[in-house]
Amino acid sequence: MSVIEAEGLTKIYKEGRFEVPAVQEVTLAAEPGEVLAILGPSGSGKTTLLSMLGCMLRPTSGTIKIHGEQVSDLDERRLPAVRRRYVGFIFQSFNLFSALSAAENVEVVLQLKGHERRARRAETFRLLEAVGLSDRAHFLPRDLSGGQRQRVSIARALAGDPLLILADEPTANLDWKSGEQVIQMLHGITRSEGRTVIIVTHDHRVMPYIDRSVRIEDGKLVA
Repeated sequence: MSVIEAEGLTKIYKEGRFEVPAVQEVTLAAEPGEVLAILGPSGSGKTTLLSMLGCMLRPTSGTIKIHGEQVSDLDERRLPAVRRRYVGFIFQSFNLFSALSAAENVEVVLQLKGHERRARRAETFRLLEAVGLSDRAHFLPRDLSGGQRQRVSIARALAGDPLLILADEPTANLDWKSGEQVIQMLHGITRSEGRTVIIVTHDHRVMPYIDRSVRIEDGKLVA
């Protein structure tokens, strides 16, 4: 069974009397343990597509199944539970809570998923150790480098054992060396734990670390 299947996904925005298609009739699937890259230039619809796959944005039409469960027609009240159960997110701008330490940024996800306190603490420090930040657990985001903040984001995305990791331009705000380290780490950890990863990017440094790629242009898959 595919971890995620999308069929005929379309997203149309309305601007006054006009309809602007952001994504058009996209069909794709990702298998257990697969690392899939969605490539394309800025403005091609990559992030819109990823937002729909992660149940953060409702499609205008089309269907999405995660682990066999159709999620695209669920109402807004049920979507947060789907995201908590199935999906971990890594954002281009890190999206860490500025007033929380690295450990607290990871632990809050486990708390939302209902993990008991002692188990939360143990899992948080296991994940920070996995991304090489056990010695930075109590640092605030402002005291971490960009690469370290993105590693906290990876740990947070892995919290609670999601089936699917969605990464939106995870190397975009990093220098060459930090970006290379982050993509190597993301690949190594997700591969060892058998997670499915979908990466949206235009950074060709990711290519040695993926199993398959598709390309989107003007909202349509072209390869």
